[in-house]
Amino acid sequence: MRRPTPSFYISVAALVVATSGTSYAAMTITGADVRNGSLTGQDIARDSIGSAKITDGSLKAKDFKGGQLPAGEPGPAGPAGPAGADGAGRWLLVDASGAIVAQSGGFEVVTAYPTLANTAPAGSPDNSLRANGNVYLDANEDLSDNGIIATVALQNTVDQNGDAVTSGRAPGADANPEFSGEISASLCSFTGATGIPTNCAPAAAQNNTSFVVSPRNSDGSVTTTTSRKRFYVVITGDSTDYVAPTTP
Repeated sequence: MRRPTPSFYISVAALVVATSGTSYAAMTITGADVRNGSLTGQDIARDSIGSAKITDGSLKAKDFKGGQLPAGEPGPAGPAGPAGADGAGRWLLVDASGAIVAQSGGFEVVTAYPTLANTAPAGSPDNSLRANGNVYLDANEDLSDNGIIATVALQNTVDQNGDAVTSGRAPGADANPEFSGEISASLCSFTGATGIPTNCAPAAAQNNTSFVVSPRNSDGSVTTTTSRKRFYVVITGDSTDYVAPTTP
């Protein structure tokens, strides 16, 4: 028998490759056949990996986008924190007669729209009404480190000028005294040359716990018994030095 020639071996090898290509492609590729870290997202078809292909508990929260995971059950409440500082701000509402009708607590009327003794020298005009446009109040705390804010409060249940309009819609300037007015406020206790606090005429108000509020008409004129303003006052700042008034 003649010995096979080299061309015979080449022909046989080509035949083997041609006939075994399909079976080779059908072989299963395992993790051992893939180099670690070599596959990327583009190597995996969309929606090709389902829950059944993932080991339970293998994924972590960082593997998901924000909002994809549902919130867990709330944990137990922690211990209560320390109490905060007392809030700043005390307030009161004074009606048109000068009486306190509502407040956060601790305010007292010293005197409202008073007529004082005439102290003018002989021959001079009577000055007994020098404090008659004012309301004097005691906050029962040193107001040297506080702010005093006052504002006129509307009173649409009172017809102050007799025009039968209490809705604030009467035409013309200063035609709605139930809604308008001016107001100012100041700490009492005159300190001489420094001139910082106000010299309050009633002796009982001349201290650093009292303050004066002066409601006026819109043109700056003094109010009378038929045009008095009701008003709110807010005391701001540190009120830790507040001392509750003693009950008579």
